[in-house]
Amino acid sequence: MKSYHVVGIGNAIVDVFTLADDTFIELMGIEKGIMQLVERDRGEVLYGAMKDRVQAPGGSVANTLAGLGNLGLKTAFIGRVHDDALGHFYARSMEDNGTDFVNPPVPGGELPTSRSMIFVSPDGERSMNTYLGISSELGPEDVSDDVAGKGSFLFLEGYLYDKPKGKAAFERAAKLCQDNGGKAGIALSDPFCVDRHRDSFRRLVRDLDYVIGNQHEWESLYQTDLSSALENAARDAEVVVCTRSGHDVVIVRGEEEAIVPVHRVVPVDATGAGDQFAAGFLYGMATGQSLAICGRMGCIAAAEVISHFGARPEADLKALFHKEGLI
Repeated sequence: MKSYHVVGIGNAIVDVFTLADDTFIELMGIEKGIMQLVERDRGEVLYGAMKDRVQAPGGSVANTLAGLGNLGLKTAFIGRVHDDALGHFYARSMEDNGTDFVNPPVPGGELPTSRSMIFVSPDGERSMNTYLGISSELGPEDVSDDVAGKGSFLFLEGYLYDKPKGKAAFERAAKLCQDNGGKAGIALSDPFCVDRHRDSFRRLVRDLDYVIGNQHEWESLYQTDLSSALENAARDAEVVVCTRSGHDVVIVRGEEEAIVPVHRVVPVDATGAGDQFAAGFLYGMATGQSLAICGRMGCIAAAEVISHFGARPEADLKALFHKEGLI
């Protein structure tokens, strides 16, 4: 008997927002409109400089789980936070949103809870400064048999592959899930992540049941054009998903292929589009839908989240699926 529809494993990052004009951004030496990683000291300076902070639980896989919770599925998150104020905030917020946060905050002298300091300028640009902190120390000891082995689906975050401990945690979680009859899959995360771990990711794709990536990630993984990359991927993974910004989504399972049309919308805030596509797609998979409907659900969830600020859905996604005749 499965305890969870979907178990996620990834970075547990608190998103911290504040409004900031261009003068402040320039004064603080912040690169406008991009995401960059910062060291601990720099992170503490930026965090201390934020006025009227607003906090929200973030991280790619955690955002996907929030979308699945919106859709009524039972979810759990394997992540690592410190026994500090932000860590307790993160754990509590995930629980409040319906996702079991299964690892208690870590006490002692380890790194602080991960946070991304996001400065929103008057033109809507987001300047993100991410300190990875303790979440990047996630290891196999954080993966419980009772959690990873009791999910119908496991969803992994490619970013954690940057450290050997994260890689080992992935492999342990995927084996536990698959050995107990579940389906394990990954989001490739970004082309630079793929570049750093190409050989490992190619092996991983062969071992997993589904893989979600965008056009640039697939082309980077196989170092070829998209058509050839997807042919290679389809030989390696059971289900291959390729999103292409503003263009049709391609989903392949063996000889079966679904081309899912995308209805273009002007984004208010593109943050979380990929995370919520994954939520809609996984909801479809978990409820036994066809590839085409899984893809359509992903597109609807992505369109909802880019229609407002923030990386998590505000509307009732299931109601949107009903409206489109998908359920």
